[in-house]
Amino acid sequence: MELDSKSPAGPIETRWERQRFNLKLVNPANKRKYTIIVVGTGLAGGSAAASLGELGYNVNCFCFQDSPRRAHSIAAQGGINAAKNYHNDGDSVYRLFYDTVKGGDFRARESNVYRLAEISLNIIDQCVAQGVPFAREYSGYLDNRSFGGAQVSRTFYARGQTGQQLLLGAYQALERQIGAGQVTMFPRTEMLDLIVVEGRARGIVTRNLLTGAIESHIADAVVLATGGYANVYYLSTNAQGCNATAIWRAYKRGALFANPCFTQIHPTCIPVSGEYQSKLTLMSESLRNDGRVWVPLKKGDKRLAAQIPENERDYFLERKYPSFGNLVPRDVASRNAKQVCDEGRGVGESGLAVYLDFRDAIARLGKNVIKERYGNLFDMYERITGEDPYQTPMRIFPASHYTMGGLWVDYNLMSTIPGMYVIGEANFSDHGANRLGASALMQGLGDGYFVLPNTIGDYLASTKFEKVDTGHAAVREAEAQVAAITARLLGAKGTRSVDACYRELGKVMWEYCGMARNAAGLKQALAKIPELRERFWRDVKVLGSGEELNQALERAGRAADFFELAELMCLDALNRNESCGGHFREEYQTPEGEAARDDEHYSYAAAWEFRGAGNAPVVHKEPLTFEYVHPSQRSYK
Repeated sequence: MELDSKSPAGPIETRWERQRFNLKLVNPANKRKYTIIVVGTGLAGGSAAASLGELGYNVNCFCFQDSPRRAHSIAAQGGINAAKNYHNDGDSVYRLFYDTVKGGDFRARESNVYRLAEISLNIIDQCVAQGVPFAREYSGYLDNRSFGGAQVSRTFYARGQTGQQLLLGAYQALERQIGAGQVTMFPRTEMLDLIVVEGRARGIVTRNLLTGAIESHIADAVVLATGGYANVYYLSTNAQGCNATAIWRAYKRGALFANPCFTQIHPTCIPVSGEYQSKLTLMSESLRNDGRVWVPLKKGDKRLAAQIPENERDYFLERKYPSFGNLVPRDVASRNAKQVCDEGRGVGESGLAVYLDFRDAIARLGKNVIKERYGNLFDMYERITGEDPYQTPMRIFPASHYTMGGLWVDYNLMSTIPGMYVIGEANFSDHGANRLGASALMQGLGDGYFVLPNTIGDYLASTKFEKVDTGHAAVREAEAQVAAITARLLGAKGTRSVDACYRELGKVMWEYCGMARNAAGLKQALAKIPELRERFWRDVKVLGSGEELNQALERAGRAADFFELAELMCLDALNRNESCGGHFREEYQTPEGEAARDDEHYSYAAAWEFRGAGNAPVVHKEPLTFEYVHPSQRSYK
């Protein structure tokens, strides 16, 4: 299979403009003849469904939550990037492009990244027009703050709830289209398979989560906006419902899965407190603007933070990275936090935490300023831990957060299955091996509001569609596949809960394919995961039936897919003999302990093809070329 990215040539500054001009158009009268399915209602899916409805397409939109506004995008905290240069501190579209390519450790497609930086300007204008209440300066201008991986202030924010406010803006636009009859909403409905007819995506098979009914929906194109797969680690900052089922079932229908091992560990999360936990809580990266990260100089120092004098503290990020300090990118901050804890200098009872201290910021700015900037985050921390961060430093530790890997897409955001588009975190396209903070919201809204509405018309205008209904053989076959998986899960005669099995997988993934990986550990994981998967199917017990609301069945199906995806992640990590971004192979690092890339052999996107159950997947390579930001040793010192 030959991968054609369809990236336009010529000056990068005009590529998107020229691409849009060359795309075929669907005239307004003809748009109403087409039906498009959008799966997911987060920032990517919600904005896409609203925009496509506004254009005049008939849109069927699906989410497994009871309302589109419950999508996990609502949990994003710190901000959204845009190269407005409001602070007049040297920012530009080109600098945002440069920072994003460098931050991704030179493993992203330049054309996509430049387009993202370019349309970031429009995203902010769109959201302001929708009434999103971004923070403002005294003058009335929109405020900005800095974020990891950048030396300029380009992050727009709404206290610590930026994702919530942006999602409400997209949700209102979506509801307008629902009211106008252009979008039909299917809440509490989960996609369980993709319908492919004559090599083209023509619909999806779903389960009604209230009644258990298996239903098929036919369309002319399918858009997946279903988020990432960080819950493969069991414990992550993602909501429990976040899963990989939609993209995994599409992968098994022929869509290539790119860079599955590129996962991001977020450095500022509330540490694990016990086996009873089902998820972890994120503390926004924005806190590193004013909070200082430190540990005791001495190993095993268990004194309270207030009892440790200044000369016995190690502000290790400021010491090692004087240019960026506490605002180094997430992968760098996470690895360094792990390193000092491995040295025995971690804090708290477990020793698996570092301090994030606001003492100096409060003394410099006053408590009221800190409260205005981060008050809701401080309140959340105190409710969870019982500690007041105004009085004592927060304790934080890295945790699984975001996934840069996803289904492979070309420049137009179409997967290797014609007619199936993948947007937002569900695709692999814009972040390389490491996502800079505040860029997820930027990509989701950029894809949904500005890229997909332009590119999907080219496919529709270029394709002659045969008539397909729910009686088609391909539809029946997909429904039979879904029914078989459901029957197998309900028919298992084991005695263990889904979570008992799933937690074991998460521990293996965190141990061997988490913050640090090595060949020996990955081989161990590849030996253990098939055993765990076999044990899952043999020992799991799913109560209830398929003809009712059954959350145990929902969770079992999602866990079953994670057991398969985990193996592909480890295989991809073992295949990539280098360190880059969030993929840190211990065998490949510089003398200073930084990631050591191998551009000669691994400057490509690894896109994996499913070859059937029991057969090894095959990797296809999309070479990455860098005309504008030439690969160099990534340094934040």
